[in-house]
Amino acid sequence: MPNPDAADLTERLDRLLPQTQCGQCGFGGCRPYAQAMARGEAGPDRCPPGGDAGARALAKALGVPPVPYDRTLGQHKPPQVALIVEEDCIGCTKCIQACPVDAIVGGARHMHTVLEPLCTGCELCVPVCPVDCIVLVPPQPQAA
Repeated sequence: MPNPDAADLTERLDRLLPQTQCGQCGFGGCRPYAQAMARGEAGPDRCPPGGDAGARALAKALGVPPVPYDRTLGQHKPPQVALIVEEDCIGCTKCIQACPVDAIVGGARHMHTVLEPLCTGCELCVPVCPVDCIVLVPPQPQAA
């Protein structure tokens, strides 16, 4: 039977993570990383998108001394989202397959687009694009 305290800790840690689902931490997404931390199998320093502030918050939740995030895992960047340069898109669907949060829509051999409110800026779509038509941009302010 799962430990309810570990499940609660996993939930708290998962809420502190940026939910980019980028895998830079070495786990399959934010929740698996939170589960590993809750089990004592990973430290709070493995999330580049969370940066040093995220590492401090995770350390506090874990009750361990704060440490900066491990810069060998990636660079901390300001919020970003993917943008497909539509006139260059060939509709190969590789970006759709790479997106861990289903933020890219389109059909085979048709132009694709990014649903910006869903995009986490994980960058996983960029290297798979054979025509380099995906750029990362600051998110647009949401209308009230």
